[in-house]
Amino acid sequence: MAPGRAAALAYALLTFATLLWAGNAVASKVAVGLVSPQALVALRWSIALTAIAVLAGRETIRHRTTLRAHWPMILLMGGFGYTGFNALTYEAGAMTSAVNLALIEGTIPVLVLVLNFLVRGVPVRGGQLLGAAITLGGVVLVVSHGDLARLAALDLNRGDLLAALACLFYAGYTVALPARPAVPALAFFAAMAVAAWATSLPLLLGEWASGRTLWPGAAGWGLIAFTALGPSLAAQLAYMRGVATLGPNRAGLFNNLVPVFGALLAVGLVGESFGLVEAAALALVLGGIAVAEFFGRKAA
Repeated sequence: MAPGRAAALAYALLTFATLLWAGNAVASKVAVGLVSPQALVALRWSIALTAIAVLAGRETIRHRTTLRAHWPMILLMGGFGYTGFNALTYEAGAMTSAVNLALIEGTIPVLVLVLNFLVRGVPVRGGQLLGAAITLGGVVLVVSHGDLARLAALDLNRGDLLAALACLFYAGYTVALPARPAVPALAFFAAMAVAAWATSLPLLLGEWASGRTLWPGAAGWGLIAFTALGPSLAAQLAYMRGVATLGPNRAGLFNNLVPVFGALLAVGLVGESFGLVEAAALALVLGGIAVAEFFGRKAA
C-alpha cells in the first residue's frame, strides 16, 4: 500500500478506535447500578476472547511457538494495557467526577511522548510538543466547559489517582506495541485477549470476596456485549494497526479525541447541549493532531 493511503487508513482506524473508546467512557457511567466494575471487565473479556477465538483460533495456533516465546511480554501488555486500564478506569468512575476523569485521560498522548523518550530514546520534536499542548488545551476546554476557574478547584482524590495510574498503564502499552511479536495482528490480539481475561479473574475474585460484585441483568449484559465487541475487540485491532503504521507518538495523540467524542455522544445519548465551547475544543483537538502529525511525518 502506498504511504499516503496507508497513513489515511491509519487516521481512519485511529479515529474509529477513539470513537468506540468514547462510547466505553459513556458505558462506564451507565454501568453504575447494572454491573460492578470488575465483573464488567472479566465478562467483557470473556466475550471478546470467545469472539476472537472463532475469528483467529487456527491462525493463533499456527503461531503458538512465537507467541509462547513472548508470553511474559504479552501477559504484561494484556494485564496492564487492557485489564489494568479498564479496571482502574471503571473503579475511578465511581469515585471521581467526569470532569476529572476526562481531563486525566487527555494526558495519555503526553505520557506516550515522555515514556517513548525515556524508554526508547525516541526524540520529541518541538512541533510534536506544540501539537500535544494544543490538543491538551482542547481537552481542558471541553472538560471545564469554558470555565477555567473550575480547574483550580479540582482536588485529587483516590479516583483521580487511579485514573492517572490507568493512563500510565495504557501509555506504557502503546510504547510497547512496536516491539510486539512478529505475528499477524489477529493472532497477537488473541493472545492479548487471553492475557486480559486471565488477569481479570483475580480482580473479580477480590471484588466477590469483598461483597461488592453486582452480576448483570438483561441491560447489563447488553452493555457488556457492547464493550466486548466494540472497545475491546474492534477498537483494539484498529489501534494496533494505526500504531504499526504511524508509530506510538503520532498514533497516541489521537487519544485526545476520546473526551471530545464523549461530549458529542453525550449530546445524542444524554441530551446535553453542544455550544461554542465544545466546537472550539473540537477545533483545538483536531488542529493539534494536524500540527503534531505534520512534524511527526517530517521526523519520520
